[in-house]
Amino acid sequence: MLAVLNSSADYFPILVQAILATALAAGIIGISHLLGQRARGGAIKDSAYECGVKPEGIAHTRFSVKFYVTAMLFILFDIEVVFLIPWTFVYREFLAAGIPILAPIGFFLFVLVLGLVYEVKKGALEWEK
Repeated sequence: MLAVLNSSADYFPILVQAILATALAAGIIGISHLLGQRARGGAIKDSAYECGVKPEGIAHTRFSVKFYVTAMLFILFDIEVVFLIPWTFVYREFLAAGIPILAPIGFFLFVLVLGLVYEVKKGALEWEK
């Protein structure tokens, strides 16, 4: 019985942190709705402020698909680099322990290069198209 009480007491700080995080998030959202831009209504308050000049035309222009493709490719290769960095730090430790690590990373790099070749053949990296 004492071990059960002791283990539940270990989780008390986590419970307090979860309650405080939930209360803070709810408080910030509540204050935003009470005092926010759309709280009092009005066309001037809801429009974007641009140096005192009333906006003309469409406020949000459409971006080309090229921007989104470039962003997705950047995220894809950025995540792959994130997987490669820890490997460089533990390479010697794996070799000392006799664990073969070169083949899985070689396969990972092969898939990475294969994806890059596919993107080049499809023309995803060509800006002017």
